[in-house]
Amino acid sequence: MIEKQPLYYPDYLQLNKILNAQDCESAKFGEQAHDETLFIITHQTYELWFKQIIHELDSMIHIFKENFVAEESLHTIVSRLKRVVEIQKILIEQIRVMETMTPLDFMDFRDYLLPASGFQSLQFRFVEVKLGLKSEYRTPMEKKFFNSRLNEVDKKALADVEKQPGLFSLVERWLERMPFTDIEGFDYWHKFQQIVIGMFQRDRVTIENNPFLNQELKALELNNLVQTQHSFDVLFNDEEYDKILKTGQRRLSRKATLAAVFILLNRDEPILSLPFDLLQSLIDIDELFTTWRYRHAIMAHRLLGSKIGTGGSSGHEYLKKTTENSRVFLDFFNLATFLIPKSLRPELPETLKRELGFGFYKNR
Repeated sequence: MIEKQPLYYPDYLQLNKILNAQDCESAKFGEQAHDETLFIITHQTYELWFKQIIHELDSMIHIFKENFVAEESLHTIVSRLKRVVEIQKILIEQIRVMETMTPLDFMDFRDYLLPASGFQSLQFRFVEVKLGLKSEYRTPMEKKFFNSRLNEVDKKALADVEKQPGLFSLVERWLERMPFTDIEGFDYWHKFQQIVIGMFQRDRVTIENNPFLNQELKALELNNLVQTQHSFDVLFNDEEYDKILKTGQRRLSRKATLAAVFILLNRDEPILSLPFDLLQSLIDIDELFTTWRYRHAIMAHRLLGSKIGTGGSSGHEYLKKTTENSRVFLDFFNLATFLIPKSLRPELPETLKRELGFGFYKNR
């Protein structure tokens, strides 16, 4: 048995390495720029948090790779997703610290950084890919910068990660296995469609008889209603849904989409509580990374104006464009399109409600 030696706090955290890892480039060319230390520490902190996010994602991916995800494992996944969400909030708040640096302060050392840039953050690329944002889903402009600034060793590491399934595809597979709507003698989606048809018919009558809308506004409202109804129709048409998948407008399979809609509609059922939290956490992660990217773009504009970035991009304009194009779980946001009021939901048969309840309820 190994004898436990007393542990010293600085040694455990390897503070000698961490606190001496701020090597300012400006000091090599004369007087050190005061704000370069802030710049380095902020970005080192980002990388440490990226490392933790990757650690959490790897654990979730490992669980989801199994053909069966136990209830206890689902709790673990949701807890770790929520941890990632809290880390993301810190990443966003760090921008406020960076914004205490003025453009003139940044110019004191910016030119010494060329051609280094955030494009060379391998860990952030890992985060994107592990979430599910692989190169095939990027715009041509994004593909140009995706790995072009990396060295050959990092390019290979990124290519290896791209070969592995990301969280999006694994969650999709997990949703496709959900059994609750496939109950003998009970067609949930037929009942759902009948309710939706009635809902749209009532909405049409309401619009046509609304005395506060002129003909132009009525036409606009009716057109919106038709578009929404078309979205519902496509959801129940394999051929039409496949066409949309091929265009890239959606990534989530029809089967997985239906399962996710069922979870959102019946979130109050005990067994669906954790799946609901999981879907909401994925939406939170997507929203917060979108917010972080946007805040980063605004900060770049504040510090650089219309100058190009150190990595050769068009600066804040490029960053703003990638903000919307880099969303992984957009399909989960769009699920709200298919929700109906709780009062109109199809009533679940008692046998199914027992399946969705807690164990002690089943035996009552």
